[in-house]
Amino acid sequence: MLNKVQSRVGAQYLMDIAIVFTVIGWTLASLALLGAGYALFAAYSVRRFMAAAPDSPQAYPPFSILKPLHRCEPGLFQNLESFCVQSYPGAVQIVFGVHDESDPALAVVKALQAKYPALDTAIAVETVSHGANAKVSNLISMMTLAKHDTLVLADSDIAVQPHWLSQVTAALQRPGVGVVTCLYTGEVAKGDDSLWSKLAAMGISYEFLPNVVVGTSLGLASPCFGSTIALTRRTLEDVGGFATFADCLADDYEIGRAVRAMGHTLAIPALGVAHTAAEPSFLELFRHERRWRHTTHRIDPAGNLGSIVTFGFAFAALSTLCTGFAPISLVALAATLSARLYLKHRIDAQFGTYAGPFWLVPLRDLLSFAVFVNALFGETVHWRGARFEIAPSGAMTQSVN
Repeated sequence: MLNKVQSRVGAQYLMDIAIVFTVIGWTLASLALLGAGYALFAAYSVRRFMAAAPDSPQAYPPFSILKPLHRCEPGLFQNLESFCVQSYPGAVQIVFGVHDESDPALAVVKALQAKYPALDTAIAVETVSHGANAKVSNLISMMTLAKHDTLVLADSDIAVQPHWLSQVTAALQRPGVGVVTCLYTGEVAKGDDSLWSKLAAMGISYEFLPNVVVGTSLGLASPCFGSTIALTRRTLEDVGGFATFADCLADDYEIGRAVRAMGHTLAIPALGVAHTAAEPSFLELFRHERRWRHTTHRIDPAGNLGSIVTFGFAFAALSTLCTGFAPISLVALAATLSARLYLKHRIDAQFGTYAGPFWLVPLRDLLSFAVFVNALFGETVHWRGARFEIAPSGAMTQSVN
């Protein structure tokens, strides 16, 4: 009798577990289908964003381009050279900045100076740290050499098209605009065939980029990226100069927010610049993306949590496991994968770029979900070989542990 009772209890327990897993599976399948719909909407938003006709500058003011550097990254010469060959009729100065004379990036800069001797360039070497954010500390030193009152800064891993500066100028001249930034796609450096670099580039192009386009199209986000930040010297001084952001993790976003707080608007022209993705290992890739995701969570926690809708394929995959490959889960899996592949196709077509092959999209999506979950926990990030503690305000201090 006891054995029969135990068998019944055991059977009931297994049935209850099966019901719980089925409910979870159906819930995940529903989220997955919602994610498929989001991917299709993102594809539409990207196409609509890039359809905007480019503005023409009313004038061509002289520019100082600020290029903070840190070591010799893959593709650095080609990236920097793209700023040297702008089809811009106005005067252009390029200020390069490093923290010490031994930085190998200096050899790349000197090679560019030899190739383009007529180009107005300057090099700022400053060993004094102005804050925890090494890039901003670099910018503070570079400002002493900037000649012109219209400024544009761009990270060292960015490459641009010849019309980039003209389109940025036109956007900055729109009424009420105080700062201009640019979307960016992910590209692998020539000769780099590593899986990790491809996954990094795909994360930028097929996850980050469409999410930004959707957020800005719906008025839910006003991002400002290190890919391009253009503003006048007067505007920069009004927000306190670069020194205001010397300890900020998300310095680019904070610059944009400070300018908007003064009553100016932010403009994003319909073009994309290229971010060179170079990740030597899985650990470096994961740490890099965790820092990005953690930064997003600090800037906009509600928006970051809302981005859970973008992980449709991961939810569909989990749904198939929970339901034992039930038809609804397989439909959700096929729908999300198809939508994600279509989104990749639209982005490649609209931006004229290619970050990685179709067959890596499922792996890329699962990795993105893992990074998203991991970044919700912990208060530290890794950047430029150092570990930083992040305060609730977004300020960072280098960890001694």
